[in-house]
Amino acid sequence: MAEIPANAPQRMTVALVAIFFGYLGIHRFMLGDTTGGIIRICTCGGCGALGWVEGIIYLMKTDEEFYQTYVVEKKAYF
Repeated sequence: MAEIPANAPQRMTVALVAIFFGYLGIHRFMLGDTTGGIIRICTCGGCGALGWVEGIIYLMKTDEEFYQTYVVEKKAYF
C-alpha cells in the first residue's frame, strides 16, 4: 500500500468531526467531497445520524484503509 502523505486528512480528526458535526457535512468537505457536504447541509445529514454512523465506521478502519477508501478512491458513503 502507498505511504500516506503528511497533508492527508487524519482518520481520527475526520471521524470525530463526523460524529459531532455530521449534520453539517464538514467531514465530507474535509475529504474533498463537496457534493456530499452540500447534500448533508441541505438535508441536515439525517439529523446527524448519518454522520454519526460514518464517524464510527471511520474509527473502525485502519489509517491505511481509511486513506485508500475515502481519500484515494473517494468512496462517498460508508
